[in-house]
Amino acid sequence: MTVKQSVAVVLLSAATSVGSMWGYGKYQQSQPAGDRLPTISSLFKNAAYTGESAVSGPMVDFEKAATKAAPAVVHIRTVTKAKQVAVDPRMQDNPFKDFFGDGLGDMFEQRGNPAQPRAQRGSGSGVSISEDGYIVTNNHVIDGADELLVTLNNKKDYKAKLIGKDPSSDLAVIKIEADNLPYLSFANSDDVHLGQWVLAIGYPLNLETTVTSGIVSAKSRSIGINSRQSKSAVEAFIQTDAAVNPGNSGGALVNTDGNVIGINSAIASPTGSYAGYAYAIPSNMVQRVVNDLIKYGATKRAYLGVMFGNDQMTEEDRKKNNVKEGEGVFVMDVAKGSAADEAGVQKGDFITKVNGIVVNTGTEMVEKIAAMRPGDKISLTYQHNGIEKTASATLKGSSGTYESVKEQVVEQLGATFESLEKSKAAQLGLQPGVVVKSLGQGILTEQTRIKEGFIITKVNNARVSTVDELKEALKNAGNSAIITGVYPGQPQTEYQYALNDLQ
Repeated sequence: MTVKQSVAVVLLSAATSVGSMWGYGKYQQSQPAGDRLPTISSLFKNAAYTGESAVSGPMVDFEKAATKAAPAVVHIRTVTKAKQVAVDPRMQDNPFKDFFGDGLGDMFEQRGNPAQPRAQRGSGSGVSISEDGYIVTNNHVIDGADELLVTLNNKKDYKAKLIGKDPSSDLAVIKIEADNLPYLSFANSDDVHLGQWVLAIGYPLNLETTVTSGIVSAKSRSIGINSRQSKSAVEAFIQTDAAVNPGNSGGALVNTDGNVIGINSAIASPTGSYAGYAYAIPSNMVQRVVNDLIKYGATKRAYLGVMFGNDQMTEEDRKKNNVKEGEGVFVMDVAKGSAADEAGVQKGDFITKVNGIVVNTGTEMVEKIAAMRPGDKISLTYQHNGIEKTASATLKGSSGTYESVKEQVVEQLGATFESLEKSKAAQLGLQPGVVVKSLGQGILTEQTRIKEGFIITKVNNARVSTVDELKEALKNAGNSAIITGVYPGQPQTEYQYALNDLQ
């Protein structure tokens, strides 16, 4: 499905590493991120003061909320050891390039040759959630980092260790060895309403603790950005107009009581810095993921097993995929053996309620499912040929398979593939992956310089080791993807290629 956007959506870490900043859409202007920052004086413009209030009515008091929340929001700095990487020169036309920043631009040569590697540094935020040192942040802040340094609001520094991460929701938990820390409680994000005043707290642009205010402008937003980190992305963002910039990643979005309603994750911007809207992961999703990461080290994700159109689907895409108009979520396909399949849901049905709560979009439905675990039973209400039905479904730990869609996506590449078995990979000193056996006419030859024998190891930074995993990752990638891999004779050098116009 092709999704056209007029602005960029950027993960907020002010990092220069590949794993720490991703974007998508039509980019209008690049904005360097990382340690090379503009001067403070260049960040501000003169503003005239008229002496008159721009709004009438009582003013909201943010002081108590800011005083309560700010001490529990921490600064996270990362160091990633140098690694040799080569990039397809056609990446210069890839929208991701605009957000790599000066540091990464220097690391990559423009002719696909290995460049001199150097350590990469990043900066983000985190929220203390317990007095004994557990901190929640974004996965893209810490992903790939070899060192984690946490600075508290009182300027004390601690080395942190990774407890667990979940690329699908862009969340991670780290821990420092400390006691009696200030920490924040979670509010119920289901109670958040449009127009509600909120505060965003973090460490933008390598500044110290910064508090900004705004309102909730939308709920249950899907912007497609987490698919850059995971083939099973989960999104249901709270949208706000509070000023948020690179470095705010992982910081807190709090209500006027000073309780967390979300973790800041991305911004919509034509420049890479604040220009309008910011997106936070809702607290109910954060709580479930965090509890799993602390208890199991990984997320126990539940799946319903239906395919549906995203919120940005164009009229052209709707016609192409035979998406019908109606109340609820139109089911484009049902995975074989999934919870939905066993509950009797069929392609062409409309899911209208989950546990009796009305869902109007796929993102709203995902938000409800994401708050549950495999094995949980839910009530599904759906329309089948105009007749309302209700069935019980037991959620599963996998989404099932959509064979027809998988084959359709991979056929566009114009190549044949073969899984590189672990034993053979070990003999060659390589990671498991998918070998490009032969090349014909298609996306790989039209958009990249990949040669036969290339071993694909990642799609959008998610590892793939079999042909089925490659198909699944591309199916979930949306309109574009970054594939990473190596050639057998150069296992120390990774190559990255941009694929566009998928599906």
